[in-house]
Amino acid sequence: MIPLRDDNPTELTPFVTIALILANFAAWVLLQGAGMDPERLQASVYAFGTVPCEITHACVRENGGLGWGELLTSMFMHGGWEHILGNMLFLWVFGNNIEDSMGHVRFIVFYLVCGVAAGLAHVLLSPGSEIPAVGASGAISGVMGAYVVLYPQARVQTWVPPLFIVHIRAWFFLIYWFAFQLLSGVGSLGGRDTGGVAVWAHVGGFVAGVVLIKIFQNRTLVAARQHGVVLTRDQVARDEWRL
Repeated sequence: MIPLRDDNPTELTPFVTIALILANFAAWVLLQGAGMDPERLQASVYAFGTVPCEITHACVRENGGLGWGELLTSMFMHGGWEHILGNMLFLWVFGNNIEDSMGHVRFIVFYLVCGVAAGLAHVLLSPGSEIPAVGASGAISGVMGAYVVLYPQARVQTWVPPLFIVHIRAWFFLIYWFAFQLLSGVGSLGGRDTGGVAVWAHVGGFVAGVVLIKIFQNRTLVAARQHGVVLTRDQVARDEWRL
């Protein structure tokens, strides 16, 4: 199921969500060559992706790696056009509302913390892996976890390939997605191939989002959205940057 849009309006301009999308595309084009050169793409993935065995010291790369820094850089790397376009669509659909619920400063911190938590979950469950993991999906999973806590009844316009477009509740879409990731992760523990997808990063990011949203949310902004209260321009300006 592919989300197209939701019926959850926002009041804050999602500057950080837009900036994150632009940063991901900038990294894709400038550092990864937009996937046009396979060797350059592979080099960028190995240079900036999270390699679990490097962090756990189960292996040593010949030219060295970024170590713990890979947990941050990897969330701006992607493996192909389908990968980055899918991730950025999910980020746009769900990210603007979460930024709207906590303000710009809190949102960027929340996003990065969820991304690091997702990377750590992947390392913990695959400590000896030499395969680099890349993508923003771990951090975006955290955004999705936050969304299901705050706006479970919002409707999401969803494309079910190849033909159907349906409107479903956010809680159903997100719990279905999470259950699929969790079952895939449990299956991988038995040696089953997950198609190169770091599903435990998705699980870890989602759980981090569920746990952390109550800490990061701005209660004034969330209460206004949940009860249909229209804030004044002064109230929005005061609350959107508050720590």
